[in-house]
Amino acid sequence: MNIHGVAAGVPFVAVPPAHGGAAPLVVVWHLMDPPRTEVAMAAALPLDAVPAWRVYLGLPLMSSRTPAGGFEEIMTLVRDDTLLKCHGAVISQAAAEFPAVVAALREQLPLVGEQLFLVGGSAGGGAALLTLTESELPIAGLVAINAAIRATSVVELVEQGMGIDYQWSAESRALAARLDFVERAAEIMARRPQPDVLIVSGKEDHKTFQDDAAALREALGAHRDGGVVVLAPIEGLAHPLALEPGLEAAPQTAEAAAVEARVAAFLKARIPATPTDA
Repeated sequence: MNIHGVAAGVPFVAVPPAHGGAAPLVVVWHLMDPPRTEVAMAAALPLDAVPAWRVYLGLPLMSSRTPAGGFEEIMTLVRDDTLLKCHGAVISQAAAEFPAVVAALREQLPLVGEQLFLVGGSAGGGAALLTLTESELPIAGLVAINAAIRATSVVELVEQGMGIDYQWSAESRALAARLDFVERAAEIMARRPQPDVLIVSGKEDHKTFQDDAAALREALGAHRDGGVVVLAPIEGLAHPLALEPGLEAAPQTAEAAAVEARVAAFLKARIPATPTDA
């Protein structure tokens, strides 16, 4: 049975392994597009074949942390300053709160082993990448799905979609540099041991996101001396992993099932099964 709870102020859905007992930890962040809550992400990407506790975290500004003004207030933040007030702020806060979340999860769930694995889609993928880049926690592997790999690409899409010109400042340029994981690839691969990275890229996703995924694969690969770096294009996959509105659990789409199969295979190869899983 899934567990709904709060860890260090962050809402989560925890899904136990098949055997229901102690197991390693996989943390999953949802998208700001569908699925845009931890509940919806758990349905879109359940990862049932993975012998681990899968814990789906709610992003800042989303799920139970949606502002009082709802979607309209979020759109106001996007128009005011999408990087400093919305997308960049969400990614930064999610990474900042992560160590306390993991500590709280270890008190609430029967987790084994120190190593953990991260999965994230879109902005959630940005949160996973920022955590991998800056956290001192022992992260063994990461899956980035249609991820926000470069903040400048997110800003560009917002400009195109909303017909606005983003007003750059010294602060926003500094944040964009922090959230450019192609440029920070050497830092990521300086971790010891090197993490294994799977980059999932929808062939129907935004062209800039597809280009960023390929650039990240090349940049990480240039510094690889032990870790595995894989780019996995998915036929038919656009940016979302679920249908609108993406707030509640919904039937899994064929495209999300294809993503799940690829992600589950990557994680299962790195997470040892317990005797009861075998």
